[in-house]
This record gives sequence, C-alpha cells and structure tokens, in this order.
Amino acid sequence: MSWFQKLIAVFKNKQLRNKILFVLGIMVVFRLAAAIPIPGIDLENLKRFFSQNQFFGLMNVFVGGTLDNLSIVMLGLGPYITGVIIIQLLTMVFPQLEKMFKEEGAAGRQKVNQYGRLLTVPLAALQAYSMIVLFQRQGALGHFTSWQMVITLITVAGGAVFLMWLGELISEKGIGNGVSLLIFAGIVSSVPADIRQVILSWDPANLPSYLLFLVASLVIIFGVVLITEARRNILVSYAKRIRGNRIYGGSSTYLPINLNPAGVIPIIFAMSILLFPGMIASFLAAGGNNWLTGAAKATADFLQNVWVHGSLYFILVFLFTFFYTAVTFDPKSIASNLQKMGGFVPGIRPGEKTAQFLHKILYRILFLGAGSLGLIAVMPSIVQGITNVQTFRFLVGGTSLLILVSVVLETWRQIKAQIEMREYENY
Repeated sequence: MSWFQKLIAVFKNKQLRNKILFVLGIMVVFRLAAAIPIPGIDLENLKRFFSQNQFFGLMNVFVGGTLDNLSIVMLGLGPYITGVIIIQLLTMVFPQLEKMFKEEGAAGRQKVNQYGRLLTVPLAALQAYSMIVLFQRQGALGHFTSWQMVITLITVAGGAVFLMWLGELISEKGIGNGVSLLIFAGIVSSVPADIRQVILSWDPANLPSYLLFLVASLVIIFGVVLITEARRNILVSYAKRIRGNRIYGGSSTYLPINLNPAGVIPIIFAMSILLFPGMIASFLAAGGNNWLTGAAKATADFLQNVWVHGSLYFILVFLFTFFYTAVTFDPKSIASNLQKMGGFVPGIRPGEKTAQFLHKILYRILFLGAGSLGLIAVMPSIVQGITNVQTFRFLVGGTSLLILVSVVLETWRQIKAQIEMREYENY
C-alpha cells in the first residue's frame, strides 16, 4: 500500500479521522490562546525588541511562537518539559522512583508523570515572574503594580498548565506526542511571516549563501529521515513447544532497535536547557551592579556566538539522546520478556547474557545515532559560521526544520501503526 493509499485509508476510517480532527482542533485552540496578549503591554515596542534580540528570537521558536506578543501562554510547554526533565533525572538518583518508572509498568510511569505535572505549577510561576522582570529590565514592558503582577502571574502560570493539559489530551485521545505536536503547530504558524520577511529582505549579493542554506535544509531533511527510519534488526528465534498433538513455535523474527530510539525528544530537551544560561545572563545584565552587568553581558555574548552555541547544542543533543534512551529502553526487561515467551537470540544464552548483548548493541548504534542527530542539529550553525551571514532566522529555521521533520515522521509512523492494526482486526 502506497503512502497515498494509506492517507486515503486514514480518512475512510472514522476512528482515525476523528483522532486527526481532534488534534487539529486542539491546535486551533492553542493558536487562539497564543493570540491573546496579557494586559498592559505595548505590542509595537515588544515586536521591535524581539526583532533586535537574537536570544529571545530563539526562545520564541522554542515556546511555539507565543512569546513575541506576550500571550497568556507565553511560557509555552517550557515549565512542563523542565518538570519532566527534573523528575526523570531524579529517577536516576532515587531507586524508588526508578523502580516505579521501570518495574511498575504503565501505572508507575503515570505516577512519575503526575509528579512532573505537579512540578509544572511552581516552575511556571517562577518562570513567569522571571520573564516579566526580565522584560521590564530590558525596557520591553512598563512598570506593574503589585496587583497587576499577581494577576499576570496567575494568568501566565494558568496558561502554561492549560497547554500542558492540551498536550496530555493529544497524547491520550489523539495521535502522536502532544508536546511535540504543539511545538510543531507553533513553528508552522510562523512560516508565512518568515517567508514574507525573507522576500522583503532579499539581497542578490547573498545568493550563494542562501543557496548553501537551502542545500543544508535538504541535507537536514534527508538526514533526519535516514536516522529516524534506520534500525538494527536482531534475529530472535522461538523454541518449539508441544501441547497435546500440536507443535507451537519454531519460528524466527526480528527485534528492531532504532538508530535513534529517542526521536525528537533530545532536541526539545537540549533547547530547553540551552535557553536557561542565556536567560539568566540577560536577566543579570540589566541589574545595577556594574561588575555583574559586565560579566553577564560577556556571558550572553559568548553564548550567542555561533560556534559556542553550536558546540553546546551538539553536546546536549548527544547526551540527552543517551539519557532519554537509558530511561525509556530497558534491555533487562526485553530479555526477560523474550525468555518468558520462549524466545532467544541465536548463540546467546537467555536471561542476563541476552540483556548484556542487547545493551552492547544498543549503545553501539546509539553512539552513531546520537552523533548524527547532533551533527544535523548544528549544521545551520556551521553554515552560518562559514558564510558569515548574520541572519539568525536561518539558525532558528534549522532547528525548526529538524523539529518539523522529526515530528512529522514520528506522527506518520503512529498513523501507519494504527492502519496496520485495523487491517489485522478486519482480517
């Protein structure tokens, strides 16, 4: 069945069609909320501030285009992602959390995710206060009274919790990862404005550089598709079992291990962590202490350097690919399940030896997958450094393109799985 036939099959199936329409409806709600600004701001002054600040342009992309007008959902899914990162890091520190996450199955993961949701509320309030004070010190916002500040904090923190709820709804009742799809919706919504800006600022002298960025974009698309679809198949055989007069088993199949099992999550995690040092430096740069202001400005300039930003981005993507895979992929559990079902890897003893073998294979291919994903993530930074074109939107566009392609592939894979499952049910 071709992809076009599969697309037709999706809309012919009522249940799948309703799921897709539900996701699109949630995206519309998200974009409507992103268009509602908090009270008491000057939008023209704010847009001028964002056009002149590279760091906040990148932050605006990460939160889904909700920051440039200081909407009620200006924090995006940042507090929720940060809360999930903290809880997952704690699972590696506290054995009880690790046991709950890995050994108690879906119920344990649901409890751990609930802790992340609860942590989102104080993180959202703290980030909302920091962002408002930061924008006030940067001159993008006027002075707020105490009552205005309280109302704004409640509104912005509530907006972050509202987006978290929308993302959970998509993951539960729709198709795909809710967090990734909401970020995808924010990026797509800014594409027409970005195209218009490129047309208005067209400079024929930079044509070779523009062509180089176009080639880099095509390479990113090809690389993301290759890394997402590539997998290592491990042969698994099943022992023959005799029940009565019948013989069961004796067949062979493959256990696929993706080159990048973490998908787009390392990119999102890396971006969320990478934004914090720059935000803190910008916050301190507007303070009254001359020494602290000078040090903060020097730090902010250092972090905005193309090569420094690219290097840190590569390292974080690489590390988070290993970290997220270590949290979600458990070779011991897979080896135990294979043994219970009578399966084994030819030449490898079942149980602990199989777990060690899977662990060895996983981290061999994961090293290649994480390195390739990190290289693709920093490619726009490399091209910008070579061409010396100081147009930050291309760097942002590279990160956006990476997220877009990864989310589309991940969602399409889930749609195909739903189609195949319904084909088996009909059979």
